[in-house]
This record gives sequence, C-alpha cells and structure tokens, in this order.
Amino acid sequence: MCCFAMPTNITLKNVPDEVYERLKASAEHHRRSLNSEAIVCLESVLMPQRMSVKDRIARARALRAELPESTYRAKDIDALKREGRR
Repeated sequence: MCCFAMPTNITLKNVPDEVYERLKASAEHHRRSLNSEAIVCLESVLMPQRMSVKDRIARARALRAELPESTYRAKDIDALKREGRR
C-alpha cells in the first residue's frame, strides 16, 4: 500500500518589507501567487537541480533551435559590438 504525503503548511512571520516587496514583484512578473512564488524560491535554493555539462549543452542547443530565424547570430552580435565602438 502506498501513502502520499500531504503538503505541509507554514506561516512566515517578521518578513522584512524589502523581501516581501521583492517576492511580490517576482510573483507578479511570473504570474504566480505569492505562495507559489515563495515555494519556487525555496525549491530553487534548497533543492537545486544538478545538470551535467552534456545535458546543459543539449538544453542550450535546444533553446537556440527554438529561436526564430530573424534572431541575431554570434557573428552579427560581434559586428554590432564593433560598430558601436567607433
């Protein structure tokens, strides 16, 4: 027989105003509730996902493949950088 753990509720007290405002702004930016944003923040710090170099490169290539054709290529970006230095 398998048991599923129920999520635990916690209450945070004495949250500094600046932390609250940053969490609130981040939640709005990501279109999440304050609760969901707090959980995401906690998970990212307490349970970071380790990614091998091979997997990280594969992920970068997959993201690059999703970009539209009109996206600047590395040589275009380098040319624009040089142009801006004149």
